[in-house]
Parts: sequence; C-alpha cells; structure tokens
Amino acid sequence: MESLKQRRTIRKYQPEDIPDDLLNELLTASFRASTVGNMQAYSVIVTRDADRKAKLAPAHFHQPMVQAAPVILTFCIDLHRFSKWCECRKAEPGYNNFEWFVTGAIDALLVAQTFCVAAEERGLGICYLGTTTYNPQQIIDVLELPDLVFPITTVTVGWPDEHPAQVDRLPLEAVVHAETYHDYTPADIDRLYAYKESLPENKQFILENGKETLAQVFTDVRYTKKDSEAMSESLWKAMKKQGF
Repeated sequence: MESLKQRRTIRKYQPEDIPDDLLNELLTASFRASTVGNMQAYSVIVTRDADRKAKLAPAHFHQPMVQAAPVILTFCIDLHRFSKWCECRKAEPGYNNFEWFVTGAIDALLVAQTFCVAAEERGLGICYLGTTTYNPQQIIDVLELPDLVFPITTVTVGWPDEHPAQVDRLPLEAVVHAETYHDYTPADIDRLYAYKESLPENKQFILENGKETLAQVFTDVRYTKKDSEAMSESLWKAMKKQGF
C-alpha cells in the first residue's frame, strides 16, 4: 500500500534493457487482471526495435521517452482474435460494435494498470502516454493492426534514471461520493482545488501562458475544444476503419 502512495511517473530511463524473462513474467501476471466474460479482449504489442520506435514517435508527438525507453507496450482492444475463434468453431461473432469497443477498452486498461503496478514492484519505471488515442491511425499503420484491433494506451517501461517529485492529487473528498453523487458548490471547488492552484509550478504555468487562472491553461492551451473535437473525429474515423 505504501509503495502505491509513493509512486511517480518515470520519463528518463537507463540504457539497460529489460530481460525477456522478466517482461514475460510481468505480462503473465498482468493477464490475471479481471476481464469481461473471461474473453481477454485485448492484445499487447511489444516494441523494442529502434526503427519501429522512431516510426511510433510522431504519433506520440516525439516525446523523448518513446525512443529512449528500452520497451514500449501498446495495449490494444482486440476483438479480432475472439471473433476468429468463434468463426473457427461454427459460431457467429457480433463484437464489431461500440459496446464491445468499450468492453475491450476496459479489459485492456485493466491489464495495463496491473502491468504497471507489477513492473513498479520490480523496480521498473513506467509512463502512460495519453497520446495513443490522439493519433490512433498512425499507430495502427506502424503496428500493422488488423480489423477489430485498436490501440487504447501506450506505456513506456525501463529502469529509472530519475527520481522526480510526485505530482499533486485532489483530496479524497473531491473524488469519493457516498451512496449517491454529490454536486459541488463554488465553495467546494475553491476548497478542493486550493492546494493545486497554490503550487508554484502551477502558478508558473499561468504566468508562462499569459492566463488568469490555471483552468484557463487547460481549456485555452493544453486541451482546447477545437483540438478535442478534431481528435474525436480522428478517433471515430479510425474506429470505423478498424471495423467497429
């Protein structure tokens, strides 16, 4: 429990590789994660090859850890394998729809998080790449994913070469709701976000971006409505092209 409270994202890695037996041990453990219907509607693409990493880098906005980490794991929704099994066993699959896209995403993310916890217990560092769903078609092409296979998250893995400070988290009462959802008053928002807004690094973000509030940095600079709508359209097109 205490190790989970102390965890932090690692973006800088030592050049040392991860042995195949260790990686396979961690993946095997992660596949014990909960899965809908025991269907395991996921696959994991392991990328070690430098040229392949270089091809993936643009999809992840050339974040340095994509090429610096010894291993890149792309966790994918995979209804292709289960559907093929059904077809080979005289059964008619019906998993090319949005319901099973969401189900596959849940399965894949449960595995991804289980892997990350297991990897950190063994001294490895990880970084989730939220960019996976920003440019899915590029990743699909580089990894040669067939119909009904879709990248949902990417994790860089390696031996840490840094010990960064932990980033802030909202207090428990901001996230946990007893019995039913309780809405937030303006006073609640002021109290719950006070610590985040007081941090020097966040105040610096405001100054650097010429904004009045930290929220404006998110809405006007980091995650704009225009960009979100464009990425949503790209995501939907890629989903349809993959057969969902």
